[in-house]
Amino acid sequence: MRIAAVQPRSHANEDEHRNVDDALRWMERASAAAASLIIFPEGYPGPTNPRNTFDGLSPLRDAARDLSLCVIAGHLAPAGDGTHHVVLSHVDADGSLPYTYRRTTPEGPYIYQDIPVWAFDYSAADDMPRVTTLAETTVGSLVCSEVYVPELSRILALQGAQLLAFPAGGAINELRDSWRTMVRARAIENLAYSVAVQNLYDRTDPGVGIIAGPEGDLATATGEGLLVADLDLDRLDWLRREQEKIVFPKPYATIPGVLEWRRPTLYASLTVDAPEE
Repeated sequence: MRIAAVQPRSHANEDEHRNVDDALRWMERASAAAASLIIFPEGYPGPTNPRNTFDGLSPLRDAARDLSLCVIAGHLAPAGDGTHHVVLSHVDADGSLPYTYRRTTPEGPYIYQDIPVWAFDYSAADDMPRVTTLAETTVGSLVCSEVYVPELSRILALQGAQLLAFPAGGAINELRDSWRTMVRARAIENLAYSVAVQNLYDRTDPGVGIIAGPEGDLATATGEGLLVADLDLDRLDWLRREQEKIVFPKPYATIPGVLEWRRPTLYASLTVDAPEE
């Protein structure tokens, strides 16, 4: 299965609507590269600023149908009280919308009011993330810094996620190395593929772009571009079935079978709130 992930030079403020036409061109490039799924950054093509009201999703759904290409795209959704949910829409290759994920973590308020090009009040959703099937692959998605919350990724992995997508917003800057480490860690501990890309609002900022597997990186990029990688789902299935053995040379570059290492009763304290000091 071949995926494409876009790290774009993103438009903002009154020009944000231009992201839609750019996104359609990225989709054409991904289709020409024989990708079956394309992943855009958080809030892309938008809108992510509540002052903007254009429809960024419908044109992508039409293009998905025309190109037989699955899509994960980002935008805002009103929460009904003046705040907004941060949304990732899963678009199937027939243009249908099988799933919409609304960011759950952390509980609000959060940093979005600190980002001038977005500037909205964030509301956390309460529905746990779930997987969908896109391009015959089980896919789970989380928003941006939710990559730092391992429980969310594990929930998706236990649902069978073969690919974990972490579309990011931007302003990662000095966190880029640790961010990539988190993306790699989510791939290793869940025996899944993982991907993160971000908006590039500032041409001087390096991007986080990475597609990782449990046995190593498949693609990385700091600048604008389309990351493309082939996912070996048979290998992934083998790593999940295989058990660790002391043999040399090792037939794997990660510890296999770790999804079976769970002891839920031992971890019960994770479901209890920490005591107040």
